[in-house]
Amino acid sequence: MKKLLTLLMITVFTTLMIGCGSGSGNVSQEKNEVSATDTVKENSSQSQKSSKTNNVDGDLTIEMLNVGQGDAVLIQTKTQNILIDTSDTDERDKLREELDKAGVKKIDKLILSHAHADHIGGAKLVIENYDVKEVYNDGTDRGSYNVYKGYISAAKKKNIPVKALQAGDKLNFGGKVSFEVFYPTEELRAKFSAEKDYNDTSIVGKLTFGDFSMLFTGDAEKVAENEQLNSSYKKKLKSTVLKAAHHGSKTSAGAEYMKAVSPECVVISAGDPSDPTGSGNSYGHPHNQALNSYIKNGGVDKENIFWTFENGTITITSDGKNWAVKPEQKSKWINSWLKK
Repeated sequence: MKKLLTLLMITVFTTLMIGCGSGSGNVSQEKNEVSATDTVKENSSQSQKSSKTNNVDGDLTIEMLNVGQGDAVLIQTKTQNILIDTSDTDERDKLREELDKAGVKKIDKLILSHAHADHIGGAKLVIENYDVKEVYNDGTDRGSYNVYKGYISAAKKKNIPVKALQAGDKLNFGGKVSFEVFYPTEELRAKFSAEKDYNDTSIVGKLTFGDFSMLFTGDAEKVAENEQLNSSYKKKLKSTVLKAAHHGSKTSAGAEYMKAVSPECVVISAGDPSDPTGSGNSYGHPHNQALNSYIKNGGVDKENIFWTFENGTITITSDGKNWAVKPEQKSKWINSWLKK
């Protein structure tokens, strides 16, 4: 009897210990599940930042064309060609050479950031000589301004629609590449148009392809930058690459704006600073104030700042995760330029 009682007590005790052991095992398993979830979140967060590499064979190619002082950026996705700005009237031959070199025959979307000659100067040529499907502008009507009148008339003759872009608009560039407009609002466009401050009517928009992004800024100055910082788009400004506003002028690249964009790379379109003729770079762009702001406020490594006059056409490629930048010419210009 005593042996039976002792055996029963041992059995009960063993069962209780096993039960406790199972409970501890469940707690441990839950902890492991939490850790695994945290790891997934961490990896997910990391995947939202693209990685710069030496070479990427991706479906997105962006070229800041070497066309002198004005702006012209060619974007090629898996299904579309997009041209943002067309440089100046006296740089049309350079623009044609660059487009022909890229093998462009058709332009699905022609986007003109604002109605200044160094951005719309080649628009008439492009519309007349290439298969342009759609034209977008900032909605500013320059009326009798010949350069503006010329491309509007050319588009009408070919029945190409001209549409105004404003904050909130989204365009599909094909191949999972999108473009969202952050600026201007209709009210701000009207305000700055009335004041003939056309730089601050510039379309500002962000191209996104997976984890890669690029912010296009036209000639937007600090007034326009502050408007964006005070808008709901402030949190969306962060971008992988920044197309420098106003050719790298000190009138742009405000401290808070650069902190918000925090790019890894900056590309600048500006011509020969020793050539004051025509649309030459008589302003001495890029300005030291802007360059220092890219570096100090934006956190950009100076080796990742490129200028068409020194680097030629600047080509950026991305597969949606990784990205690479390849200048036509390598140059250490920024080291000496910052000392001026």
